[in-house]
Amino acid sequence: MTPAAIETFFATLQAANPHPQTELEFSSVFELLAAVLLSAQATDVGVNKATRRLFHTANTPQKMMALGLPALEDSIKTIGLYRSKAAHLMKTCEILVEQHGGVVPRTREALEALPGVGRKTANVVLNVAFGEPTMAVDTHLFRLGNRTGLAPGKTPLEVELKLLKRIPQRYMVDAHHWLILHGRYICQARKPLCWQCAVHHVCDYSPKTSAAN
Repeated sequence: MTPAAIETFFATLQAANPHPQTELEFSSVFELLAAVLLSAQATDVGVNKATRRLFHTANTPQKMMALGLPALEDSIKTIGLYRSKAAHLMKTCEILVEQHGGVVPRTREALEALPGVGRKTANVVLNVAFGEPTMAVDTHLFRLGNRTGLAPGKTPLEVELKLLKRIPQRYMVDAHHWLILHGRYICQARKPLCWQCAVHHVCDYSPKTSAAN
């Protein structure tokens, strides 16, 4: 995609949704961190269903440690890989309390040092909680970067770095939300809904799909 096409792409998404939000439910930075950690290979809907009950009783690192691992596992057992995620989350809570005074750190290095927190999770927390212009490349962003021609790359990191370089700065804080939502509801993995897409005219994907095929 050319710089002019990229400008049109994001200006169009911004006009349609000026203030995009994550679909994960949270009311604090810690809840956001926990929800994102639990969301790997799971849907936001499934995570929200589990965390509504979990956060009602354990919405701080200290309360989650007091809850204990067996009860935490029971609270999130509807989420895939729940045993390993519970172990990571519990250890993360211990580190937050012991090393950060129970507060979620706001540096990439400190976030990525937490169990179960990789680059993508750190990028989500930095962007959503702290407003930093990061790019969390999940399966949707990786697909869109390659399919649209916006940021072709063979690895998530390659796509991330190209997105950071190619997206105009004024769109950066919200760009990852627009791309996730676009990938989730329009530019879907099995069949992109090109006939419903507001930015199909600037996308490199060809041939475009139609409702009939």
